[in-house]
Amino acid sequence: MGSHSEAEVRKVIEDWAQAVRHKDLEGVVANHVEDVVMFDVPPPVQVQGLDAYRKTWPPFFEWQRSAEGSFDIAELNITAGADVAFATAILQCASKEAREKDPSPTLRLSLGLPKQHGRWLIAHEHHSFPLE
Repeated sequence: MGSHSEAEVRKVIEDWAQAVRHKDLEGVVANHVEDVVMFDVPPPVQVQGLDAYRKTWPPFFEWQRSAEGSFDIAELNITAGADVAFATAILQCASKEAREKDPSPTLRLSLGLPKQHGRWLIAHEHHSFPLE
């Protein structure tokens, strides 16, 4: 059984993933620091700041709609201290067509979270797919 901090971090991450699935932009950005840094699959190499982060999601939501895309956590591992946490996850993030060919999870996710003013917030996200 994990620590209380791990359970709190798990809830932040699961709520974020649910917001992504529901194309809820405010829910996606809700638990992020103002100067969040994201390394994403599409360019640019680095997205910095909450405004830039916010702008990356509408195109993804459009892809989800058009491709019946998934965004489901298959595995989530968390290490949490008193005020810093690190999480790794494997997700199924694929079009309906791709899932029908191979339902295996393919998206890798790493997250860094500091605890600020009693709240766990996402400060860093790194999304990647393995090269074929």
